[in-house]
Amino acid sequence: MKGKGVLLQGSSKSNGNTNKIITYIQEKTGFDIIDLKSKNIGAFDYEFKNQDDDFIPLMKNIVETYDIIIFATPVYWYAMSGILKNFMDRITDCLKIEKEIGRQLRGKTMGMISCGSDAELKEGFTMPFIETANYLGMHYLGDIHTWIEDEKITKSLQHELDVFIEEKIIHI
Repeated sequence: MKGKGVLLQGSSKSNGNTNKIITYIQEKTGFDIIDLKSKNIGAFDYEFKNQDDDFIPLMKNIVETYDIIIFATPVYWYAMSGILKNFMDRITDCLKIEKEIGRQLRGKTMGMISCGSDAELKEGFTMPFIETANYLGMHYLGDIHTWIEDEKITKSLQHELDVFIEEKIIHI
């Protein structure tokens, strides 16, 4: 594994199914978890009037501390969560007014974990993550779709997660 990693949890429920998945991954990788719900991050604003929220200090910490950034989101209405969408939209701040932070994303590694109510993810879900990584000059390590059954991670999903961790995260 090349460097330190972080799991950015973008769920409206801090201790929900997405958290069960990333806690499993954290136990296997030692990655830190940042719960975006616990941060005050406003929506993107063309006039940049939200500069006093938590976004810029959080991004500064992320680019200075981590080499691997994995977004974790529940599937809400066939898309990423609103919390995560706001966060990703705000990356524009790092390209317009905090350019030094934006430049530090280049060369880092990005991945994505989705957690839904069933085992199938609709086509196109991963596109915003892949294209964002491409645009920012980041390496896209891949993604995995997960789900919880009876409040637990199934043995078969544990196996899939272990393979994902071993092949995509550990061997980058």
